[in-house]
Amino acid sequence: MKIAILSDIHGNYPALCAVLDHLEHWRPDFVIVAGDIVNRGPRSRECWQLVQERRAREGWHLLLGNHEEYVLEQAKDEAPLEGPRAEIMRVSRWTLEQLGAESAQALRALPFSLELAMNGHVRWPLRATHGSMLGTRDGIYPFSTPMEICAKAGAPLPAVFCVGHTHQPLVRDLDVVLVVNAGSVGLPFDGDPRASYAQVTWQRDGWHGAIVRLDYNRAQAERDFYETGFLENAGPLARLILRELQLARGQIYSWAQQYEQAVLSGELSLERSVERFLAQ
Repeated sequence: MKIAILSDIHGNYPALCAVLDHLEHWRPDFVIVAGDIVNRGPRSRECWQLVQERRAREGWHLLLGNHEEYVLEQAKDEAPLEGPRAEIMRVSRWTLEQLGAESAQALRALPFSLELAMNGHVRWPLRATHGSMLGTRDGIYPFSTPMEICAKAGAPLPAVFCVGHTHQPLVRDLDVVLVVNAGSVGLPFDGDPRASYAQVTWQRDGWHGAIVRLDYNRAQAERDFYETGFLENAGPLARLILRELQLARGQIYSWAQQYEQAVLSGELSLERSVERFLAQ
């Protein structure tokens, strides 16, 4: 049995296409997309349409991520339309506008997690979710301890636990559970700019996990920031997302630690805070 785990596409269409081309050759039995298909990138609509087509034609399994939740928050009547918080969430609102109401409805229907049984035996399932069983924003990192990971994997422990969210790929065999973080298709944060996805296989001696890294057309991915209007219309944080793509390192979390409260309190504009951050 061969299972592909994709996660954190983040509207990076060229990276997604490179992974799909690789899957055509590997030919997995199942494909699981573990959330964050959309948002934090310029071509969410195209990525969403493509994975939807694969779900309809090939039975792909799509899961909810925190960035789908961010987009859905903007669809609520109480979502602010002006002020500092609205500016901070402008990327998600732009994504919602690109997706449209019908796609937003489909996002709401995405499940939080999935379990696949091995040959019908539920006793040894593969469990997948976006962050962990504790929530879409509760991730498994390279520094997470075995005790922390087991708590995040849920009870009873599965044979294999597959996640994304952190944008940092890993494979760890804890004896009681094989843990696989697929990393990020479209926005890796481990310093390696190549697209990342995971291959999980069942063999006679048990489960195995591997991370695959793929080159793709990064020049086109950067052009998409300009050609789609994302950089111009999605607000100042779009500039930090472009920097994340270029460096393969997270930027928004560090920006938030330094400047978010000052922006929310009105002490500093979002535009000025981003300028200061990028000048560091």
